[in-house]
Amino acid sequence: MNETLSPDWHSWLQHNLARGCSHRTILEAMINGGVDALVAARSLVFALDPDASNAAPDRPSTATPFVETRLTAGNRIDLGDIETRLLIRLVRPDVAVFENVLSSQECDELMALSRHKLERSTAIDKQSGRADVIAERSSEGTSFQRSENALIKRLDSRLARLMNWPVENGEGIQILRYLPGGEYRPHFDFFPPTDPGSATHMAIGGQRVASLVMYLNDIEQGGATDFPDVGLSVVPRKGCAVYFAYTGPFGQVDPLSLHAGLPVVAGEKWIATKWLRQHRYGD
Repeated sequence: MNETLSPDWHSWLQHNLARGCSHRTILEAMINGGVDALVAARSLVFALDPDASNAAPDRPSTATPFVETRLTAGNRIDLGDIETRLLIRLVRPDVAVFENVLSSQECDELMALSRHKLERSTAIDKQSGRADVIAERSSEGTSFQRSENALIKRLDSRLARLMNWPVENGEGIQILRYLPGGEYRPHFDFFPPTDPGSATHMAIGGQRVASLVMYLNDIEQGGATDFPDVGLSVVPRKGCAVYFAYTGPFGQVDPLSLHAGLPVVAGEKWIATKWLRQHRYGD
């Protein structure tokens, strides 16, 4: 495989970037024209940010767009039964903070439906793929099947519209409660491709591509969603949500999506999480 772009393709790339063509369109045209997918993606990254070639693999340039966002455009977004507003936008990693994703009544109902069936949260073992209890994740949780009841069906439809992603490509909504001292230390939501345990989970629905964390209550102190490599912390606020994407169009994963749930200092923290998959998930 030729790992460099030919002069003709390089000129074509520069010309189409100058014309304002979308990054996805450029990548697809290069691949359809016979350029290796990884060569095309790397060439686009370097064309957008020449310093990226000198960045360490685990600390890529924050100025380089990883993938065009999947989100619905606009600062005020009509989701059919509710209007949400964009508060914060970050290019790399692809992060957006929204208010009014859930109503106060919906937040209360999700907590009430979940409280009686909470169990200690687990994480995926890198080698075996099993779901094990780990010290790094000190929360309790439960989950709902897609369209399990009228509330969940309404929320699944709303979130699919917000994130421009099919309902059937989403995992069921997961509910988590953190008590004082509870946290989730820095981690990735995607399945690391090099981990043997990832294969079992990616066989059903493919890789995770994005997450939406919805805050179900206000917290007295602590509990922010923290992105340590880019210096961003999102403070929980009831009804608000933080979205972040971490998988590019050819399966590459973004290490800048490293994030943590910081320790709860006072009060309880309740969140609802929606994970998106590449393909249809489950039945």
